Amino acid sequence: MNILKTIGLMSLFTVTLAVAQDPENEPVVDFKTTEVAKGIYMLSGENGFTGGNLGLLVGDEAVVLIDDSMPQFLDKMQDSIKAVTERPIDYVLNTHLHGDHTGNNAAVSDAGAHVIAHDNVRKRLIQNGIKQDNVMQPTPKNSLPVITFQEAIHLYFNEQPMQVFHVPHAHTDGDSVIYFTDANVIHAGDVFFNGRFPYIDIDSGGSVNGLIDALKTIVAMSNDDTKIIPGHGELADKKALKTALEMLIDGRDKVQGLIDQGLDEAAILAENPLANYHEQWNWGFITTERMVKQLYRGLTETKAHSH
Repeated sequence: MNILKTIGLMSLFTVTLAVAQDPENEPVVDFKTTEVAKGIYMLSGENGFTGGNLGLLVGDEAVVLIDDSMPQFLDKMQDSIKAVTERPIDYVLNTHLHGDHTGNNAAVSDAGAHVIAHDNVRKRLIQNGIKQDNVMQPTPKNSLPVITFQEAIHLYFNEQPMQVFHVPHAHTDGDSVIYFTDANVIHAGDVFFNGRFPYIDIDSGGSVNGLIDALKTIVAMSNDDTKIIPGHGELADKKALKTALEMLIDGRDKVQGLIDQGLDEAAILAENPLANYHEQWNWGFITTERMVKQLYRGLTETKAHSH
């Protein structure tokens, strides 16, 4: 895996999602808290980028946090959680390894929470290390998941059962989707970018067809009343999820068709196969051009997955 490339992408991700601020009237970047169902909340960035969308389950038995933002937003994240519950965080579920979803693992772990994730999240965090003060360092032990699984794990707290299951080689090779079965709420992590082109981290085991299969799995679990928390973007429903799936299938097929004609990446970019999607789906981190490049790479590289 090209670690520096991934760091660069994540740095760009952070920068391009930040809101341009008026120096005389700077908006305060914070978390917006939305109650999705009884005891289940979505915490999302307001006036700027705070990392991936967080999920939060609160109740008398336990507090379970889904993803934990980035270190610079630790205090604001904690304040937002305290506004909902006085209980400490008992468990954190990492939907995957990226730093905008795992950035406060050490802090929440030191405060007593147990971090849960797919096996590959722990493996890749150990393998990759983390960036501190612009230098790569070994991942501290307190940042690593201490409970891992291969296929699925079920949690039963606060009368809101949670099915946490792995979708292989999607956004990465360690993605988890969390399904609150009774509440009919799904946290999709970065398997689902709502209303914008997705990031497919091929260097971390992600794949185009795996992402399509993962979205199909979530669509099949959903109905018209399902509320879906995406990794990035607004709170969604099945219709929005299907729209993202249809865009990805169509984009894949368009690029594959040009590959089959013998076109290389430059020639495919010149054809602009995703032109019809540019106005709605293009954004700062995954532009239309970058999306075409992701599809081309994902469809032409045969990578032996190491996990």
